[in-house]
Amino acid sequence: MNVVDSCGWLEFFAGSGNAHFFAPAIEDVRHLVVPTLTLFEVFKRVRQQRGESDALTAIAAMQQGRVVDLTAALAFEAAELSLLHKLPLADSLVLATAHANKATLWTQDSDFEHLPGVRYRAAPTRKR
Repeated sequence: MNVVDSCGWLEFFAGSGNAHFFAPAIEDVRHLVVPTLTLFEVFKRVRQQRGESDALTAIAAMQQGRVVDLTAALAFEAAELSLLHKLPLADSLVLATAHANKATLWTQDSDFEHLPGVRYRAAPTRKR
């Protein structure tokens, strides 16, 4: 099973530098777990940058995986992970979802770089 962090989805949809890294996890929809939080984050960012139509298209693609709602159990696990690893709220919820589903977390967020069960690739440097 795989969980892709919001940054990975955005990279994939933009066709940016690490899109190829996230593609195997995203395209294997039978093994894809999608936290509701990532739906929120991706919809918001794509809507902001490219409009509602593109945002709805992105969300439809994400929903091909198995969407997992936030439950009380996930919230408590996320709080524990946040304390243990000093993670922000969103990161801890995504990691808790991955753990609960025995999934690998795919990300380019350096907060996860050295955690077990994580496939990390550094974000490409952006040219100005």
